[in-house]
Amino acid sequence: MEWREYAERMALLARDLLAQDSVQATLDEIAAAAVRLVDGCDAAGILAVRKGRAVTLAACGDMVRESDRLQGELREGPCFDLARRKDGERVYRIADLTRPQPTWERYAAAARGLGIGSMTGVLLYADDEDFGALNLYARRPGTFDKDIETAAWLLASHAAVALAGARTIDQLEHALDTRHAIGEAMGILMERHRMSEDDAFAVLRRISQHHNVKLRDVARKIRDDQTETP
Repeated sequence: MEWREYAERMALLARDLLAQDSVQATLDEIAAAAVRLVDGCDAAGILAVRKGRAVTLAACGDMVRESDRLQGELREGPCFDLARRKDGERVYRIADLTRPQPTWERYAAAARGLGIGSMTGVLLYADDEDFGALNLYARRPGTFDKDIETAAWLLASHAAVALAGARTIDQLEHALDTRHAIGEAMGILMERHRMSEDDAFAVLRRISQHHNVKLRDVARKIRDDQTETP
């Protein structure tokens, strides 16, 4: 893509991000925009690390959630490391995941199984506060060169400013807690009733709508009931 065309799309994205009516909508649009705007990007997501726990804030593409889950479970991986770094490093790029990756040996092996060929990521931040890492995935090795890395950096910079205007610390923490509760409840339903992720979420949503109870409260009730069960 020509840089002039990319700049025009970025201007439109800035407007679209500011028009979102919630923190979650802003996060989702950031991930979707990465796939639309960055050449060769097959999937994108935003990963945060809170209290040592990997939390998927947004995902566009099937491989994102599984990649985040693996990094949280293994406690290693480029996105996981970037989201919790304190040394000033704000970008990573893995040109070819089909080759050995000594820094993330276990994650890289699992990532190859997901069909990930290359990755790049940029830390989302504004006003010196980190929100998490915007991570881009491609099935083909060698997709993300220096020019595309710059495009991702521009996207992340615009996104971080919009995100800073769309939320407060309390809103983000609330969103994290809500997502964690929903994820736990879905896991309980999937294990207990041997259902898929989509079916588990559909059950939660049906209960929420039928009883006019917020989705997070339904999730917390299922989670608490499981904890209390002897």
